[in-house]
Amino acid sequence: MVKIGDIVRFLNTVGGGRVVKIKDNLAFVEDEDGFETPVLIRECVVVGQASAAPASKESKPAVGPKQEPVFEKEVSPTLISKPVEEELPIEETPEGEKLNIVLAFEPKNLKQLSATTFDTYLVNDSNYFLYFVYSSRSKEDQQWRCRYAGIVEPNIQLFLGEIMPSDLPDMDKISFQYAPFKKDRPYDLKKPEPVELSIDTTKFAKLHCFRDNIYFESPVLAFELVKDDKPFKAKPLNATTLEDAMRSKIKADRRVKKRIVKKAPKNERRGDILVVDLHIGELVDNINGLSNADMLNLQVDEFARVMDENLRNKGQKIVFIHGKGEGVLRNAIMKELNHRYKGHDVQDASFREYGFGATQVTIR
Repeated sequence: MVKIGDIVRFLNTVGGGRVVKIKDNLAFVEDEDGFETPVLIRECVVVGQASAAPASKESKPAVGPKQEPVFEKEVSPTLISKPVEEELPIEETPEGEKLNIVLAFEPKNLKQLSATTFDTYLVNDSNYFLYFVYSSRSKEDQQWRCRYAGIVEPNIQLFLGEIMPSDLPDMDKISFQYAPFKKDRPYDLKKPEPVELSIDTTKFAKLHCFRDNIYFESPVLAFELVKDDKPFKAKPLNATTLEDAMRSKIKADRRVKKRIVKKAPKNERRGDILVVDLHIGELVDNINGLSNADMLNLQVDEFARVMDENLRNKGQKIVFIHGKGEGVLRNAIMKELNHRYKGHDVQDASFREYGFGATQVTIR
């Protein structure tokens, strides 16, 4: 068990030091230069136990013969943190002179994407060591949250941690900052440009989004952060491209409006509870020509409409029936409740009355 004051070394990367703080599942490790690095506790190997706490200043020494004080020799964290075994030499390749960095998410259970957890990996396919910081945030937030900071060796697949489905609302945006270098040999400088990308988190619930990858034995959701030395950059929209996109959007909207015939809402009251059925068959007469994204947008729009109409009705209980399925609609609703409609009471609705797949919201 890792404790504050322990000397640790990192399991899957070079480095280590003294544990100065523990929060959640992270140990904050201070190296000899005074820099703190957050590392998963399970990625730390204790190589030196914390010394016993000093005696209280108020306590008095026992009466007895005078003894000379004994001083313990302080051991350098750097020396302790080095692995006992000899480091393997770095085998460089001509292709490895160009940076190729991939961020990938591997599901624990590919058949239950709505309930499974995902292992996060960073692939460093190059001859370079990388100092890096991996962060994320939601669309609504302006500040980032550090998810991992450390160093990765050349030609290594590094485990960054496990994420839960409940973590996905905070991962709309991904940031990756890096500084490449080599040890004990000359190298070409690489420009460490920060990488930012937007993630459609609904892909975590779609089986076809997980594909085979040369770096993994099972399908993953992978994002190329750097390819052949070129950091990922969102394609800029010039005036012509933007105008063409807007025209295509208008034409698509017109086609949708022609084929979608909305039903009048059939929301019912059961006592003091408002029951809203979000099944697509209750919202439109015909789903021909509707994509999964179109149907999901209609369902979320109806959810938002009902919420907006009842925001002033303090204490109003609303049951949204979304079905069980793969949990895509429920995840979309929970995302709205966690960001757009914060502060209301949320719980699973009564199974006996509404079956599986219903969420109750109490307006506050």
